[in-house]
This record gives sequence, structure tokens and C-alpha cells, in this order.
Amino acid sequence: MKRLLTTLLLTATSLSAVASDNQCYAGKYDAYIDASLGWYEDLAKLTTETYPELSDVSQWFLEGRQHHFELNRAAVHYYLEHDASKVATSQPVEAWLKLDQHDIKVLASRSDTLGKIAKVTFDDRQAKPHDKNYELRSAFAELLSHPKQIDNALNRYNNAIAKLEKIECN
Repeated sequence: MKRLLTTLLLTATSLSAVASDNQCYAGKYDAYIDASLGWYEDLAKLTTETYPELSDVSQWFLEGRQHHFELNRAAVHYYLEHDASKVATSQPVEAWLKLDQHDIKVLASRSDTLGKIAKVTFDDRQAKPHDKNYELRSAFAELLSHPKQIDNALNRYNNAIAKLEKIECN
């Protein structure tokens, strides 16, 4: 009886530790997603301020980035709970999850929440690019070649990344 109780206690403690680790990893990944989305929001805003004629395509681009990152957020949360081997937590946070087009297509065929989020991203990737996509990419290149113009946004992103890199999960 004592062995059974000891085994049950050890199992419960182990499961509790795994759940705690998963919460830590999920929180760290959420911080990465939030920092990345903030960077893209800032970049779209700077682009629109500098090139008002690119407002529509900037919004289109930002929505695509939001879909992409929210899929990654949902996938990491899901995999931490169901198949942690798919989340490379020993790597830098930006390399934790690798979803290629085939993976997204498979996820998009599911009927759960993760499948619905994946379908949005899959559809984004299959859609025709915005007519002004090339002009937007050129505007990004121009902005990124002038560090003073992006200094505040880049500092916000770098500070957020530095903060999340200090998060230690077991």
C-alpha cells in the first residue's frame, strides 16, 4: 500500500512539474509572438506613415503576419500539451517550431480550433499576392536601410526579446 501511495505521489508530482514547465514554455513563446507581432505592427505603421499609398497592402501584410504568428502560438500550446517533441525548447525561442506548408495543410484539415487557425494561414499562403506586394517589400527595404527611422520600433522589439530570453523554464 505504501508503495502504491509513493508511486501515485511521485506520478502526481511529475505530472505537476511537466504542466508547470509547459506553462512556462507557453508563456515564453507567447512573449516571443507578442514581440514579433509588435515589430510587424510598428513596421506596417512606419510604412503607412512614410508611404500612405501603401496603407491597404500594409494592412494585408500585417493580417498575414498575425495569422502566421497566431497559428504558431496555437500550435506550440497544442504540441506542448500533446506532443512536446515537436517543440524544440532547447533551441532559441524563434526556432522552437518548424511548420512547413505540408504541416500547415495537414493541420488545416482538422476540425478543431488549431485546424481552423491553420486553415486561415494555409489559405493566406495559397492566395494571390496583393497587387502592391512588390512596392511594399521595396518600401520595407528602404525603411530598413535607414536605422534611425526604425530605431524606436527595433529597440522595443530587442528589449522584448531580451526580456523573454531571461525566462528560465526547466
